Amino acid sequence: MLLSRHGHLFGSRGRSADRHLERSAYTLLSRIQLDGPMSIGELHEAFGLDTSTLNRQTAAMMRAGLADRIPDPEGGIARKFRITERGEKRLNDDRARCLSVLEGLLDDWDPEEVVRFASSLQRLNRSIESLDGRPWPRP
Repeated sequence: MLLSRHGHLFGSRGRSADRHLERSAYTLLSRIQLDGPMSIGELHEAFGLDTSTLNRQTAAMMRAGLADRIPDPEGGIARKFRITERGEKRLNDDRARCLSVLEGLLDDWDPEEVVRFASSLQRLNRSIESLDGRPWPRP
């Protein structure tokens, strides 16, 4: 709860909307950056979100110039979302800012504590995802 409540530490509250990505944009763009262009169907499979929710979120990303739609590079009929240069820069900037805050928070932790914490977070993620019968990390 504290991480959510203190989201301003990571730039999600109290700052210019143009400087920081919305949480949904950060999440979707991170996956697209990792896996390459993705269709609404592929995003649905990756995140388990409703198509209408994904349509709203991807439309907002496109309006902000963070993503664009392209024909399927593999020749499929579904159009795919690709991260733009602007989207890549903003995502990388937000990620670096978040990592910097986390590094500062963990700076006085022993290395073993950091390893245990990371391991516990991974275990928590796997347990949460298993509630929906979905593997984590997701393929």
